[in-house]
Amino acid sequence: QVQVEESGGGLVQAGESLRLSCTAPGPAFRDWWAGWFRQAPGNQREGVSCINWSGTVAEYSDSVKGRFTISRDNAQDTLYLQMDSLKPEDTGTYYCAAAASNGLGCDLDDSYMDYWGKGTLVTISS
Repeated sequence: QVQVEESGGGLVQAGESLRLSCTAPGPAFRDWWAGWFRQAPGNQREGVSCINWSGTVAEYSDSVKGRFTISRDNAQDTLYLQMDSLKPEDTGTYYCAAAASNGLGCDLDDSYMDYWGKGTLVTISS
């Protein structure tokens, strides 16, 4: 079983930045694609960004493209999400997830993900 844990959420003002981290200790995580998903109150969960196992391919939702950057450090079994120019509509619980797949790419469809963290809350005030 892979234990996934997010950190780094908090309350910031619009225009500021946050960096989320996700750890998943163990040799498997570094071979899998991983991603960040979010859910705002009353909304369905949506894919924000994903990255393949080697960190060479990344995908972003249109709503965050150009503002968020996903990265990973496989030596540390850690995934990051740098969030800049935050907007109130970015508010929500952010989840880290991993797909037990070493495919060349990644996908923002959450049905592909096998392991999930419990989430970290991000609140952006206007």
